[in-house]
Amino acid sequence: MDLILLAVPFFFVLIAVELVADRLRGQRNYRLADSINSLSTGALSTSTGLLTKGVGLVSYALVWEHLALLRLPDSAVWVWLLAFVLYDFCYYWLHRLGHERNVLWAAHSVHHQSEEYNLTTALRQTSSGFLFSWIFYLPLALVGVPPLVFVTVASLNLLYQFWVHTRHVPKLGWLEWVLITPSNHRVHHAQNPLYLDRNYGGVFILWDRLFGTFQKEDPREPVVFGVTTPLASWNPLWANLQFYAQLWRDARRTRSLWDKLRIWFMPTGWRPADVALGYPQAKADLAQFRKFEIPLGRAQQLCVALQFAVYAGLGSYLMEVADRVPPVALVLGWTLMAFGLFVLGMALENRPRAARLELLRLVSNGPALYLGGALGLGTVTPLAWLLLGLYSLLSLWGLAFCRRLALRTQVAETSAQPEQSAQHQQATEHP
Repeated sequence: MDLILLAVPFFFVLIAVELVADRLRGQRNYRLADSINSLSTGALSTSTGLLTKGVGLVSYALVWEHLALLRLPDSAVWVWLLAFVLYDFCYYWLHRLGHERNVLWAAHSVHHQSEEYNLTTALRQTSSGFLFSWIFYLPLALVGVPPLVFVTVASLNLLYQFWVHTRHVPKLGWLEWVLITPSNHRVHHAQNPLYLDRNYGGVFILWDRLFGTFQKEDPREPVVFGVTTPLASWNPLWANLQFYAQLWRDARRTRSLWDKLRIWFMPTGWRPADVALGYPQAKADLAQFRKFEIPLGRAQQLCVALQFAVYAGLGSYLMEVADRVPPVALVLGWTLMAFGLFVLGMALENRPRAARLELLRLVSNGPALYLGGALGLGTVTPLAWLLLGLYSLLSLWGLAFCRRLALRTQVAETSAQPEQSAQHQQATEHP
């Protein structure tokens, strides 16, 4: 049983609770753009998963049906407990190799790109992990864990990992020796050399202690969150493509055919010798670390946040109807989701093309609604058209208001510059 859909409302409730805790403790662990970027990658990952979940589930079911060495009963409690532990063991190795091999890191790096650490970070997930992750769980099928048990323990493992993405929970005594805790997982999300590539378990820290990848959180070494090659973007599509693009560039640049092939499967950080010499990469200096930020007015931030809420609703709807609609309808839903979140990312970065893309997004909603009805995503009633019209008008008003406000701010800043220059000149001439 997939429990993620049922848990979504609780995720947002707990995020609200953490925001209140931030305010009460005088902390600032949330930035709107960062949170929307994390939630956008999560929404994109979820909608992508609706199209690709068959890759893992069908492969698992085929191996279980034809190659399983045993037939474990799904009615026995011990089978569920064994499956829960074995799943986390397999997850440990998927997670570890996800940090140690280029092509796997290209997918997993999405989860680590946020330079904040809060509950929205937990929902920041890759859209390309399905390419290889299913391979690591086939041992469970071989030993006879039934598909129903596998899907359920997979959901429980993922649900457990949500709560550890917080800075509000301190070390938890003896539990630090057994479980992945917020303290243990904060270490995992650090880019400090001391903490880099440690604490891979999903539920149990025992695997890290057993295989030498454990590192405790040291109060003398404050955690710096993020990746050593910063994303420097709020766009969820680029978040998923960034490291693939870096590998592709290096593969094109090298003269060695062998290096063009093996770069994808080499340890993370490895680059062909000729590429490393001709295109050196500067190493990050954590002493000079600054979080990525683009100044954006409150009105613009509010507009983007409200628009994201619409796409969060679309994602939830797609999850609910996924088993009842044809694949082509899900492809349409994914396309709407991907394009919409891309436009929101452009708006958060205050790109010059953002307004034109926003207009294109709004214009495309009408044909998309018609196609959605034709493909079985839902019945298109007159009320649906009315609501779409109202939404479009409000969105256009918000876009115009934000642009007018931005221009007014720009004019005010421009007019203030000569006055500041004159004051500076007077201060220089008359000390």
